Amino acid sequence: MTIAPAPFTAAPSQPPHGGRDTGIDFVRALCVIGVVLLHAIMVGVTVTDAGPVFANASEGSGWITPLSWVLQVMPLFFVIGGFSGLIAFRRLRARGGSARSFVAARLHRLLRPAVVTIGVVTLALAVLTVLGVPADLLAIAGFRYGQPLWFLAVFLMCQALLPLLAAAHERAPFLTIGLLASAAIAVDGLRAIIGIDALGFLNLAFVWMALQQLGFFLADGRIDALSRRTRAAAGLFALGALILTFVTGTYSPDLIANINPPTAALLLVGVVHTSALSLSRDRLERISRLPAAAAFTAFVTPRTMSIYLWHMPVLLVMAGLTAVFSLQSGLDLPALSSLDWWAARPLWLALALALTALVAVATTRFESLPAPVCSSSSPRVATAVFLGLLGILLLLVLGTSLATATIALALMMSALRLAQPRPSSMTPHPVAV
Repeated sequence: MTIAPAPFTAAPSQPPHGGRDTGIDFVRALCVIGVVLLHAIMVGVTVTDAGPVFANASEGSGWITPLSWVLQVMPLFFVIGGFSGLIAFRRLRARGGSARSFVAARLHRLLRPAVVTIGVVTLALAVLTVLGVPADLLAIAGFRYGQPLWFLAVFLMCQALLPLLAAAHERAPFLTIGLLASAAIAVDGLRAIIGIDALGFLNLAFVWMALQQLGFFLADGRIDALSRRTRAAAGLFALGALILTFVTGTYSPDLIANINPPTAALLLVGVVHTSALSLSRDRLERISRLPAAAAFTAFVTPRTMSIYLWHMPVLLVMAGLTAVFSLQSGLDLPALSSLDWWAARPLWLALALALTALVAVATTRFESLPAPVCSSSSPRVATAVFLGLLGILLLLVLGTSLATATIALALMMSALRLAQPRPSSMTPHPVAV
């Protein structure tokens, strides 16, 4: 599956100093930390007469809405994913690489660390079951663990389709993104008319693919080629439209609520994010080269998926140990969202970041190993992607239990095996994320 390049009318966006775009890498690293902080602050642990209770501390609270405007960074993450993915694909193609090589490399980069994480979680569930931990607590822990895996599934899908979407972008850029955005809006409209919320999950494809497509325009240089006034006006218009949807009740002002299932409100968020990113790229580039920022980016970039995949197990362990400490010591835990609870948040967040970083350091090699050259056929690679997605969706839909995790592991390992090179083609071929 090789896609021939098409001529471009806009100059591609290049880093000012060549090589990787350190400003973009810096922003992506900030996005990853933002996700960890958001999930960490939502963890709620209380102990009642019936035992420990693990809940979402943001449910029914008013503080999550303004916080979501700061920490809902997923639209920007997918825009950056489109930017980086398209540049990486074009570089691979210029060296004679194929679309299936790109997809296979992405599959390895995303699924290898996932297999390790899920394997450890499966072992932990087995040990806790043997130790007699109540099944309902394990079910809750498995459910909480599986929730963030939606990102892994959707990002894998978007990256696997990137060569096809890139070809569509090269032929009809505005029509392609327009159709994806229109489909997302249509899904929301149909969902509102029929009243079936499950229809909204179709936007797991349309919303995130449209945002990835927006990143293609950034990679082309089309957005940066616009005047600053035009880019600022686009961002302000999108922000105004977003606020209007909140005022009219079309969408919830809680941007976290707009992610499950995704709504077209996230498209407007993505436009706001992209406008701000484009307007500040020169400044971000300078900041990213400062020693502290460069060290931060250098730490996070090769561990992006490891940090994402491990932060929830770390939070679950922290929650479990907090409950055990309360039970053993007899000390009451503060009520969720109380002043005492908020006073403990800085320490909780710092500990979550530190422990996640330590685990990511220990598991980096599973993510940073170069992807092998793919000698598999396109149908084999497509089947590998399907099996990988099926394994992740199994955990999302049915929850993470010993049975589902074991099946998911088998599916993902089969996916990696299908995308492995044949014995005669074992030369490593790194593909940047």
